[in-house]
Amino acid sequence: MKLTRPLVVLDLETTGTWVEKDRIVEIGMIRIDPDGAQRKYLKRVNPGMPIPPNVTRIINITDADVKDAPRFKMIAPEALDFIGDADLAGFNILRFDLPLLEREFYDAGINLNWRDRNAYDAQKIYHIHEKRDLMAAYLLYCGKRLENAHSAMSDAEATLDILDAQIAQYGSEEEGIESLRDIDYEMKSDYFDKDRKFCWWNGNLYPTFGKYARKKDIKDIVTEDRRYLEWVMNADFSDDIKAMIKKALSGDFPSPPNI
Repeated sequence: MKLTRPLVVLDLETTGTWVEKDRIVEIGMIRIDPDGAQRKYLKRVNPGMPIPPNVTRIINITDADVKDAPRFKMIAPEALDFIGDADLAGFNILRFDLPLLEREFYDAGINLNWRDRNAYDAQKIYHIHEKRDLMAAYLLYCGKRLENAHSAMSDAEATLDILDAQIAQYGSEEEGIESLRDIDYEMKSDYFDKDRKFCWWNGNLYPTFGKYARKKDIKDIVTEDRRYLEWVMNADFSDDIKAMIKKALSGDFPSPPNI
């Protein structure tokens, strides 16, 4: 790889995907200098909050694994020193890793200034240049080219073949289609309602809309601004949300799901 400036390729493992609130559990970085020299930096981090079970299943890091690890603010100076004046790269870093890392540095009293650098996002480049449509999926999973694309029956038949291949690759042939049921729903299980207006985070239920979005949980809003919830009760929200708020206003709060 030809470089005219140092480059740091980074990845974060975190307690979730909520940029404003979730925390780093592990940070890995590779620094490549223009002369070809490489250095690596890998640290586990105590996030100061429980790692949700559904996240542990993905990243294979438990609360016990990080209980004696330092908090991020303790390693922030050395992490910034490792990055130095380098440009940055990663997979989905523009939407997730860099904003979350910036917030962690900010909480530690440090300004990352990543927007003043070149940032190379491999996911963005991948999505621009590689198709992700039905034809691409058919070729990937079935090894065949879809000759009659956008014919309703041909597309339906191709989708059936893809699902069959996905069962074989990701699921269980004994369970069949039901073995795929939970694969794509790791994050959906965090939402309280089908419209995704309320979301569970660290055992508390937060609105994802309005002035309290991702800032105050339902218990705090009940205590500090009952009139706001009374407005929600009379606005265009689902019956599930209104039933939950009615109970919350009387002191009966929902319990977080087992995820």
